[in-house]
Amino acid sequence: MKTYRAAIIGLGWMGMLYDLAQRTGVWNVDDIDRPTPDLDIHRKFHHHEHAGDEGLPNSYAEALWDRPDIELVAAADRDRKRLSAFEQRYSVTGLYTDAEQMLREERPDIVSVATNTKHRADLTCLAVECGAKGIFTEKPMAHTLEETDRMVKVCADAGVPLSCGAITTTHPSFARAKALLQSGAMGEILSMEAGGPTAQHQNWSYFLDSTPAWVAGTGDAERRESGSDEFIGQGMMATHSGLIVHFRAGAPGLRITGTKGELVFSYSDAWSWWQDHEVEGTTGRVQMPWPKPQFVPPYGGVYSLNDVMDCLAGNLDEPKNSGRRVAMALEVEVALKQSSLQGGARVDLPLADRSLGLNYDWFR
Repeated sequence: MKTYRAAIIGLGWMGMLYDLAQRTGVWNVDDIDRPTPDLDIHRKFHHHEHAGDEGLPNSYAEALWDRPDIELVAAADRDRKRLSAFEQRYSVTGLYTDAEQMLREERPDIVSVATNTKHRADLTCLAVECGAKGIFTEKPMAHTLEETDRMVKVCADAGVPLSCGAITTTHPSFARAKALLQSGAMGEILSMEAGGPTAQHQNWSYFLDSTPAWVAGTGDAERRESGSDEFIGQGMMATHSGLIVHFRAGAPGLRITGTKGELVFSYSDAWSWWQDHEVEGTTGRVQMPWPKPQFVPPYGGVYSLNDVMDCLAGNLDEPKNSGRRVAMALEVEVALKQSSLQGGARVDLPLADRSLGLNYDWFR
């Protein structure tokens, strides 16, 4: 079995603390002053041979440590107390307060970038420069289109798979849904809809058949007290192939409607599949049983990492939540904001001004 050396940058909530807090019952890192439970016992609690089962870890550190084909060798964080907790949990001594120093000295094969958004693009590109073979990051991917352009290009030029965020799309059930569409079971795809473009947590871009051509949006708002100016209105997008995606208030997580069926994803009820069937000359759309795997939370870093590893093994062309797809979603969201500012006017893509982007909640 081929093995890879891995490192993580950023030991915040998605980097490490979610799983640590669940084990210790301590939700404030300042209160962490005791050793964590025995490592072997905890491994037996959640380890599975394949993705898609319940009980998998949320954090990126735990996802890296959990795989037998990965050796977790280093971590970087400016907070020494988090580094100490990381050392207690994983018995890893490669501890750094400087991420660049860690990357240049350790030269890890797999890198998780779980920092805040501000420096994510620079660290991703630096990881590639230092020889990383696969990268998975926290969401959102970056602030600006220029940053996402750079991340996607640098990784693509080096052949490095890039997965940007532990979101529902990374779950194996989404690959099952796409296989159903590609099999022709839904017939010709007529439209898609989602509650919003949400470049932090988009599901729709994974199912696009071609690149976005234009958008029209309305109902956006100014930057909020939380720090976010993400698009909160409604709108639509058309791809170059003519597919229409609606961003509608009240829509489920994703609905894909075809001439012979429909797939619906709901965060609370998972996937449902409706198919046209004919009985004695009468056609009706009936609910079908969902083939395994069905969506089951949590959907943490384990699935994002699994896609990266599948790419390295030659089993996947690109991660389901790839940098390319997330960058596409960010551009659509930014364009919808531009359209709303212009009274709902059509805005063609790609956008010329690559300095445009989004602000996120302060903790991002």
